[in-house]
Amino acid sequence: MSVLSIKDVSKIFPNGNVRAVDSFSLDVADGELVCLLGPSGSGKSTLLRMVGGFETPTSGVMTIDGEDITRLPPEKRPTGMVFQSHALWTHMNVFKNLAFGLKLRKVSPDEIKRRVEGVLELVGLGGYGTRGVGQLSGGQQQRVALARSLVLEPKILLLDEPFASLDQHLRERLREEVRDIQQRLKITTLFVTHGQDEALSMADRIVVMRDGRTEQIDRPDVVYREPQTPFVAGFIGTMNLVEGTVSNGIFSRAGYSTPLPVSDGPATLAIRPEALDLAAAEDGGQGKVHRVTDYGTHGLVDLDLRDNTRIKAMVSHPDLFKAGQGVTLKPRAIAAYRDNALIHRA
Repeated sequence: MSVLSIKDVSKIFPNGNVRAVDSFSLDVADGELVCLLGPSGSGKSTLLRMVGGFETPTSGVMTIDGEDITRLPPEKRPTGMVFQSHALWTHMNVFKNLAFGLKLRKVSPDEIKRRVEGVLELVGLGGYGTRGVGQLSGGQQQRVALARSLVLEPKILLLDEPFASLDQHLRERLREEVRDIQQRLKITTLFVTHGQDEALSMADRIVVMRDGRTEQIDRPDVVYREPQTPFVAGFIGTMNLVEGTVSNGIFSRAGYSTPLPVSDGPATLAIRPEALDLAAAEDGGQGKVHRVTDYGTHGLVDLDLRDNTRIKAMVSHPDLFKAGQGVTLKPRAIAAYRDNALIHRA
């Protein structure tokens, strides 16, 4: 069993007294893949580096299987870290890159050979041991970086935006392969990314971070469909966030209105583009089409409300709409927020 527990961990950098991580707590279950997701500066990479031993927490405790690792150096921790930059030794071939850490641990040559060859097969690089790092593509180098961590048989695998430097198609293929390997090995994994698609497709749970704190922790489908704050709503996927006013159970903004059974006052309405139906309007409607983009499988309509507030709607027949056309808006699912909290969902 490999369980990671982070309790009230903070990190304050002396330069500028920057609080990168603020009283953060998280338990990662045995075999679970948890993704830390957030914009630049949210503290996700700093948190991962603290788990790996490359940064020291200002306060708080981290344990693996109940053992306190808070002050242990990286080489004393049962963790393996894969960096965005690969961090491979270019003067060594693939085999030597993987064997280096095992030699430091006094593993026998026969066992080193067995483990290195086995993990190369696992990552799809069987027979690549004698190749130089410079002979490999970017995707192959990232596979070697992953293999170098896995060959040490860590209890916790740490991934720090490992696909960020790769092109989109390779990134998509590698994340599927990494997820398959993680599930096959049942290795507990903490994964950092700012890519929502990676988080939604790979994680068992997503931790959305902002300013060093947790905004929401839940399964990917829940985070997408039931964001608890306007920040999460706007950060995960595409979301129309419309600020307006509620009066007598009606939300209104710039000629657009919809029932909203909450108390009077300001509110932010959240509507996914795929949950917003459009219909042509003879009288100018509630909005005007600004642009129509046909993606083949669907269309995306950019709309302007009467005060030029821009929102988006996903449609199955983009040919039915054109720039300048007036439309009425009918949401099939909405959420509303006030004071940074969810106040209604329907």
